[in-house]
Amino acid sequence: MTLTPIKAPPGPVSEGVVHDPPRGGRRERFEELFGAHREAVLGYLRRRTDSGHDAADLLADTFLVAWRRLDDIPPGNQTRPWLYGVARRTLANHRRGEGRRHALATKLRQELTDLDSMDRSLPDDTPAARAFRALPEQERELLSLVAWEELDIAQIAITLGISQNAVRIRLHRARKRFAKLITAPLANRSLVSWKEDASHEDA
Repeated sequence: MTLTPIKAPPGPVSEGVVHDPPRGGRRERFEELFGAHREAVLGYLRRRTDSGHDAADLLADTFLVAWRRLDDIPPGNQTRPWLYGVARRTLANHRRGEGRRHALATKLRQELTDLDSMDRSLPDDTPAARAFRALPEQERELLSLVAWEELDIAQIAITLGISQNAVRIRLHRARKRFAKLITAPLANRSLVSWKEDASHEDA
């Protein structure tokens, strides 16, 4: 009796190692899943959103989860309800995000309205305001970070991307120039600013 030899499977075999299924097979399974259920899941999302663009984005997010959990998807008539469950959770996350964005936008609009009203109520012709406007833009920003944002030296250094020592030097010069501009006659303020620029190089 002649025995037919058993051929080993192609490729190296390591004992105790479980190999993933071929990538092509996984991709084909996903494409089949997407083709079979795309319209149903999209309809589910369209009926629950106000925007076709949002529905399309949510569809992509839903099937991204399906791709990651392809081996967890139940077969047969349980597949579509499983996808609906993923779509439902994806939609809930989207709505929570939209709610947070809407609340933040409302808050920001109110704050900007309040700031705009405050700016209009501030006198624009005071010596301090005129002196501030006469400062170079970099020094206005520096003093603004101190007065409005209430940042300390270390925080300003991070904001401007310079060393703390450079902040101290520039802040000293800005305050000195600001004091001179406040006390200078109106006609000489631009000249004071120009002379200060010429006598100091930025750190």
